[in-house]
Amino acid sequence: MRASSEISMAGTDGTTQKNPTARQGDADRTTRTDHTNETGETDETGDTDDMDDMDDTPVMYVQSSVAGAAKILVVGPMGVGKTTLIGTVSEIKPLSTEATMSQAGARLDTKVRPSKTTTTVALDFGRITLGGELVLYLFGTPGQQRFLPAWKDLARGALGALALVDTRDLEASFDAIGHLEDLDVPFSVAVNAFPDSKPHSEDDLRSALDLLPHTPLVICDAREHQSSVKALISLVSHLIETLTEAS
Repeated sequence: MRASSEISMAGTDGTTQKNPTARQGDADRTTRTDHTNETGETDETGDTDDMDDMDDTPVMYVQSSVAGAAKILVVGPMGVGKTTLIGTVSEIKPLSTEATMSQAGARLDTKVRPSKTTTTVALDFGRITLGGELVLYLFGTPGQQRFLPAWKDLARGALGALALVDTRDLEASFDAIGHLEDLDVPFSVAVNAFPDSKPHSEDDLRSALDLLPHTPLVICDAREHQSSVKALISLVSHLIETLTEAS
């Protein structure tokens, strides 16, 4: 897929930056192992940000062939798989702000499955290059309602968003999708397929989520690289089509 050179990453101050980290050369791809629990989120035994580990991590600069970049949000309720998806596709060591869930937080947050022991408290960050021409900077938002102010700050300058949903609890995704609509951020929806998820038709899912006809809806597995990349490509194609129609 060829990227549109008109797509650029908007900074938090409203300015646009084209290929802000581009350098000559391309170092070896970072290799890592992700540990996920049954909820699809990275658990506390997974890869964490440790200064010693970062010193040993090869640096991978943006390819010189890149013509554009975009800031993309990955949103959804707590436990839907945002951290896992970003870690799965990122070509650099992802930044994760996972913290152990506390009893105090449990009294405020939506109940999740007992196997989930950590949660994102600030953001997740990763980077992926599509087709050698377009860089996506992925920002994962916290899933808890109490972090909405930080959520809105992360949305500044975002070109679009990938909304992850879990069919076992579709209602939990309503707030995230509603926030995107309120902020006028174009988005596509990716249904994260969990092992115990029941199958649903696309029409039923669109009706339950109250999606507009033009909003892309795909099924993905946040643990699988190819599946997650396809979900992002669906979003980018939608954004390019939307920009083309507006021009």
